[in-house]
Amino acid sequence: TMVRRGFILFLPQLVGLLVVTCCSMSIVYMLACTPKGDNEQLALPRVHSPTVKEGYEAILQDQEEQHHNYIISLKKQIAQLKAELQGRTDQLKSMQNQYPHSLDIQLDHSKPEKAQANLLAFLRSQVDKAEVHTGVKLSTEYAAVPFESFTLQKVYQLETGLTRHPEEKPVRKDKRDELIEVIELAVGSLNKPDGVSKAKPRVYTASDFVEGIYRTEKNKGTLYELTFKGDAKHQFKKIVLFRPFGPVMKVRNENVNMADTLINVIVPLAKRASKFWQFMQNFREMGIQQDGRIHLTVVYFGKEQMNEVKSILENTSKSANFKNFTFIQLNEEFSRGKGLDVGARFWKGNNVVLFFCDVDIHFTAEFLNSCRLNTQPGKKVFYPVLFSQYNPSIIYGHHDSIPSLEKQLTIKKETGFWRDFGFGMTCQYRSDFINIGGFDLDIKGWGGEDVHLYRKYLHSNLMVIRTPVRGLFHLWHEKQCLDELTPEQYKMCMQSKAMNEGSHGQLGMLVFKQEIETHLHRYKLSNKKT
Repeated sequence: TMVRRGFILFLPQLVGLLVVTCCSMSIVYMLACTPKGDNEQLALPRVHSPTVKEGYEAILQDQEEQHHNYIISLKKQIAQLKAELQGRTDQLKSMQNQYPHSLDIQLDHSKPEKAQANLLAFLRSQVDKAEVHTGVKLSTEYAAVPFESFTLQKVYQLETGLTRHPEEKPVRKDKRDELIEVIELAVGSLNKPDGVSKAKPRVYTASDFVEGIYRTEKNKGTLYELTFKGDAKHQFKKIVLFRPFGPVMKVRNENVNMADTLINVIVPLAKRASKFWQFMQNFREMGIQQDGRIHLTVVYFGKEQMNEVKSILENTSKSANFKNFTFIQLNEEFSRGKGLDVGARFWKGNNVVLFFCDVDIHFTAEFLNSCRLNTQPGKKVFYPVLFSQYNPSIIYGHHDSIPSLEKQLTIKKETGFWRDFGFGMTCQYRSDFINIGGFDLDIKGWGGEDVHLYRKYLHSNLMVIRTPVRGLFHLWHEKQCLDELTPEQYKMCMQSKAMNEGSHGQLGMLVFKQEIETHLHRYKLSNKKT
């Protein structure tokens, strides 16, 4: 009985234990068979599980949906690229319609070679639209884009910026690298075999570079014209390059033979015999002895001092064995435009380069070559910007003596300025001068005639080469503004007179000279007391 009674007491505990065990097994089974959440990696169904087929179908459906979304995204990107490409094509077609004379350009993106050729054609159309092959008509004298000139060492510039230096060794790396690249490309082009000549070609180097000019048209590109020494004396190689907002492109490679190109220097004159003597010293050295391909035409107004001028001419003719001069005498009031016009029309020989000059001008043999190289009949006229000398007595007032003229002719901001408002010194072929109509002979006296001629060229299809040159100087002389001038001419004369005397700093020292001396006197007294 005691055993039965103990078993009866233990039976509820055993049943409870069995219930707990069954519940635990149920919980373990549920945890093993329940699917994972979204953020957990899906477990593959067990082989013998009833959910195998549904599990694989769910996984495949999820992957297919991801691929479908990726394809939709790619299609959107392709559509955007097609729209952008169509926009660029429409823009190019619009440009072609705007410039009907430019090259026919069509982009074919299915053929890379053809697309590259079309791009090259587009860049060449930029050359055609720029003022490279021919001039364009301009409205005013201020519309012309000036060139800047350069050598291996220096750049001669009009837009001096903050430095205010008319010449400089390029300190800006972009400008220095740009010009070095252009010179190296030109040298490489010269040394490239032409495939025609069997003779051993000459090897060009940067030392053969003589000078270059360049200018940038903001909406087209940069034009470079570089001159190199040729194979013989008086022969040159000229390379024209153009950078159409991209790689530099060779436009021309031509031989330029200037051995027979004569320059007729025309000088209008009245009185001023002493200045003419100084001019002839320069003419004899640079024009006769160094250059030798030159003619001089003097158009003299009135008779006062005429015999002295003729005597200077005759003496030069005898001593230098020089016969290439013409003396024309006019019995009328001085008119610079009339004198130059008469001198130009008097020439009866072949087409010749005319250099309109004054007796207070000093030029070098290098400038005469620049005059030839930058003129071309029916295509180009040359308007150099000369360097105007300040009053030597102001510049060198603190020196013991004024240096010789040769030492005075240096291009520095302390010694002078680029005379960018003057258009009187110019080179052009006689045929272009006659075809343009010459000077306005109604203008009398000083000033105005040169601007009218300059405007005529700007309004034509001729290319106007406007650049500062290192070999052309205006020598200082005291300027007299006569009462007979019109108010406009008198104003121009006085402005020119003020510009000629000295720089702002030098003129300021003269204006405040008394204050400076007073301060110096007080300073000396205070030092003595201490």
